[in-house]
Amino acid sequence: MPFPSVIRLSAYIHLPYKNIELSRKNIIRRDGHRCQYCSKSSPPLTIDHVMPKSRGGSDTWENLVCACVRCNNRKGNRTPEEAGMPLLRRPRKPSHIMFIRHIEGRVKEQWKPFLFM
Repeated sequence: MPFPSVIRLSAYIHLPYKNIELSRKNIIRRDGHRCQYCSKSSPPLTIDHVMPKSRGGSDTWENLVCACVRCNNRKGNRTPEEAGMPLLRRPRKPSHIMFIRHIEGRVKEQWKPFLFM
């Protein structure tokens, strides 16, 4: 049975977006299951604080990255600059669209006007 790809509403009741939960699983998903220092994707993957907690780093989207065990141990209690290990990309809070892409594989062309892309 055919069904539409997009359904447009004539009336909409605004509900606030749920925040994307800060969790180990979501950080690894945001980083594409790759170490942000060496780009390896082999498990086990850990979570690394860019600015170490002992130096005042917090548990935020902008301070946590996915790292392999080897890189996490090598970096230790230093910043990436001090360790000579630059990040592949700067960590940031993901959008809902990122998780739609992860589930669907890609955003369909018909959806782009409705996702403000």
